[in-house]
Amino acid sequence: MTASRENWSARSGFIIAAIGSAVGLGNIWRFPYVAYENGGGAFLIPYLVAIFAAGLPLLFLDYAVGHKYRKAPPTAYKKLMNGESLGWWQVAVTLIIGIYYASVLSWAGSYMFYSFGQQWGSDTEKFFFTTYLQNGEGLAFGFVPTLFIGLVVVWAIVMFILYGGVKKGVELSNKIFMPLLVVLFTILVIQAIRLPGAVQGLNAFFTPNWEAMGNYKVWLAAFGHIFFSLSVGFGIMLTYASYLKKKTNLTGSGLVVALANSSFEILAGIGVFAALGFMAYSAGASVDDVVSGGIGLAFIAFPKIISSMGAGGDLFGFLFFASLTVAGITSMVSILQVPIAGFQDKLGWSRKKAVTIIAGGSAIVSTLLFSTHSAITFVDIIDYFANNIGIVAGGLLSIVLVSWFRRPLLKQLQEHVNQYSSIKLGAGWNFMLTVVTPISLLAALLMTLKSIFTEGYGGYPIEILLPIGGSVVAIFVFCAVVFSRLKDNGPEEK
Repeated sequence: MTASRENWSARSGFIIAAIGSAVGLGNIWRFPYVAYENGGGAFLIPYLVAIFAAGLPLLFLDYAVGHKYRKAPPTAYKKLMNGESLGWWQVAVTLIIGIYYASVLSWAGSYMFYSFGQQWGSDTEKFFFTTYLQNGEGLAFGFVPTLFIGLVVVWAIVMFILYGGVKKGVELSNKIFMPLLVVLFTILVIQAIRLPGAVQGLNAFFTPNWEAMGNYKVWLAAFGHIFFSLSVGFGIMLTYASYLKKKTNLTGSGLVVALANSSFEILAGIGVFAALGFMAYSAGASVDDVVSGGIGLAFIAFPKIISSMGAGGDLFGFLFFASLTVAGITSMVSILQVPIAGFQDKLGWSRKKAVTIIAGGSAIVSTLLFSTHSAITFVDIIDYFANNIGIVAGGLLSIVLVSWFRRPLLKQLQEHVNQYSSIKLGAGWNFMLTVVTPISLLAALLMTLKSIFTEGYGGYPIEILLPIGGSVVAIFVFCAVVFSRLKDNGPEEK
């Protein structure tokens, strides 16, 4: 059986889709907080070092493997070094991320509408946890209708895009959503920097704390953020590169994606901290007293900021949550494209069949698990284990197996990239992949494991933390072992 692989309509389509994957919820709510906590303006130095020392080398490795073998991770790694299990580990990571990512995306979509009339009232924390999530004590599996409806809508939109295929689905949606995101967020930033107290917030964000640069944890934070931010090490960029035409400038594309991603993160930092400065000004407090990251920033702090603007805050709130929603949709599409392509390659499924089974099955699990009173508990713990163990371990293995034990393969990949690329990979790329990137990933992984077993995570009781986290890791291992043993029935390319 032979089949020609789907392609992007042009390199620009790939670049826009890759930027859409890289720019997600984390850019808006994670980067500003990480930067602030790790030296403010001084953090930009380790951040830039991390991009060139770890982010881009791993991004180029993903591009090289995907483009050379024109397959999703399982089949690509099988062709590269008989490492199909590694590919299925990465597929499992994306499946798990997709299942909980939809939940947070549905919250952002709901808050777009809650912004009109500022329906969260004066106590934004109580509204989010008690009224909206109906959060229960411990593990509570009661049904929450509003969460269920939001998840159904999110999965319907994402599956509709995925059914369209690479050109008419993934690429077209990014061509619509990415310009929309830039417009929405630019308006929000302009609005934010005009607020009283905005300068106070920007000073907190950009004022460098040079002492922080002497702390190894700051450097680990920078390296750790880059892997998540660029969507490297867990199959997304590898899969996207597999749809590129054979004569493609890979390194030029990678630089554009990295630059666009980092530019958006800094823009997000300006918008978020200008707004936090206004909140501090309104409350007569310092920025330290109002700053928060992650879910706390998006669904508790920002609604407070919006409420303090009076009636004019409705539009500001809509812009913020619409930006989160749009950024989340493009990222979620890229996340699910990995397992869909993986099963298409392995079992020869049509796109329609793969989307129905993989995305449809994920949608069922997602709506059942995250329509409960324990939705936020599941999101928080699963996100921590998927990112800090799943992504980091998968990225580390992909680098070590090639750069330490298959050196001739690294040379072949380098030659493949250099064939048509404007910026040639050389000794510097080899050194980064062999020494700097794996050491930083290994350090991050070991510190995470040590932290889990000595301090726990998030204040959760060990009887909740370990069963959920352990189940996540067990799924990675199960997929890596079992799916790699399935009989190949995929199409051969013409």
